[in-house]
Amino acid sequence: MNYSEVRKLVKLVEASDIQELEFEREGSRICVKKGPSGDALVQPLPSAAPVQVPPAPPASPQPAAEQAPAAPAEPQAEPDVSYHEVKSPMVGTFYRAPAPDADPYVQPGSTVKPGQTVCMVEAMKLMNEIECDVAGTVVSVEVENARPVEFGQVLFKIDSKG
Repeated sequence: MNYSEVRKLVKLVEASDIQELEFEREGSRICVKKGPSGDALVQPLPSAAPVQVPPAPPASPQPAAEQAPAAPAEPQAEPDVSYHEVKSPMVGTFYRAPAPDADPYVQPGSTVKPGQTVCMVEAMKLMNEIECDVAGTVVSVEVENARPVEFGQVLFKIDSKG
């Protein structure tokens, strides 16, 4: 996907009532979202195609090496202490709070109980409350606010033992 194609998508979103557009072509995926000011923002998305993975490490070997130890650090901690994972039941946009100016539903260290709303996932302009299915303490929030999520993606890790 070249610059002029991406620019055309940005202009399309800016000139229309479309709030968000995801586009995939030749193994590349992008998301164009309309920001609060009406300007479109472009965000590259991970692709399922194996072609997308090899170009990233050669482009910047040092950052990839720095990121690699950080990623295994979390999985190494998990076998010692198994946390319950709250996963997204749908594809959509993850929101930690009911409104942009509101406090998040939960934060690391928050105590949760079954049925308690922990976040929202917006799908097709519908806000879907996501509830916790166990009692425990929130260990981590795995997704940044207002980011796209996939079906089955881990949103929170909950310590249900303590």
